[in-house]
Amino acid sequence: MILTVTLNAALDITYRVPRLRRHASHRVTDVVERPGGKGLNVARVLAALGHDTVVTGFAGGITGEALRAHLRNGGNGEIETPGAGADRPATDAVNGTNGTNGTGRPAAARGTLTDALVPIAGTTRRTIGVVDAATGDTTQLNEAGPTITPAEWAAFTGTFATLLADASAVALCGSLPPGVPVGAYAGLVRQARAAGVPVLLDTSGEPLHRGIAARPDLVKPNAAELAELTGSTEPLRAAGDARRRGAGAVVASLGAEGMLAVTPEGAWRAAPPQRIAGNPTGAGDSAVAGLLSAWAEDLPWPDRLARAVALSAATVQAPTAGDFDRPTYERLLPLVEVAPTAADA
Repeated sequence: MILTVTLNAALDITYRVPRLRRHASHRVTDVVERPGGKGLNVARVLAALGHDTVVTGFAGGITGEALRAHLRNGGNGEIETPGAGADRPATDAVNGTNGTNGTGRPAAARGTLTDALVPIAGTTRRTIGVVDAATGDTTQLNEAGPTITPAEWAAFTGTFATLLADASAVALCGSLPPGVPVGAYAGLVRQARAAGVPVLLDTSGEPLHRGIAARPDLVKPNAAELAELTGSTEPLRAAGDARRRGAGAVVASLGAEGMLAVTPEGAWRAAPPQRIAGNPTGAGDSAVAGLLSAWAEDLPWPDRLARAVALSAATVQAPTAGDFDRPTYERLLPLVEVAPTAADA
């Protein structure tokens, strides 16, 4: 199984309104509520791709209970239609389709999604997204996470150590909630490496700076995070610098331009065949799921990048932020252009 860690999990709530206007009341036409936080987003896509996945982190309070209830339902969001969207067909929140792969055939068999979240006394945060249906733009409001006590952190590290015994790979994703040491990811990377489990790190700022020194097998920053880490705005040079700082491999998201990978086996750039309009929320998490799933399947780096880019683009195209549109993914996957590039010395 693949293990994903979300230390600052959230209950994601998305509202859709006909048009978002400042200083005005709005009638909400659709509501989607689902588990959120980077690692949970990654896990949902992994399960849709057929990989058995275990999620861990923290959950507490009424929102934590709602989050766990959704996980028991396979991670799917519940969609309400109090207004104009009521006649629209329900959508599979994981696959982005009505249970098919866009060709009329059943979608690929789902993997399992197992809840191993650690209970806490605090209340899991909420994130609120408001989608303007007229423009497709999303306004995001993110609460801070609950404060984690030393006893709760100790309980988590014990759970993490136990789960590593059955993990084929682990992803450490997202921000740190209050109370968790800033070097937490560095410690978790070391735990995973000591257990012989490949580890991917997807975070930013000081947690990334400290975590990369623990030598994760793969880091997946975006261009801005990579520049902040290294001080270089040239992605190829910055990725090489990140490897020298401790990362085994670096895959950098470059937005609409695709991705750059600098690895021990070589360096590649990958780009979608066309620009995809839509909401980029969650596109990076789908890319992480693509990398992890292809890694678990022992695919070569060009195939890993192609999958990550296709999933990322299909997430931008999806009607609900953070999901991926399976027909778009299957259409784009063979068309993603992957080319070798000279690695920075």
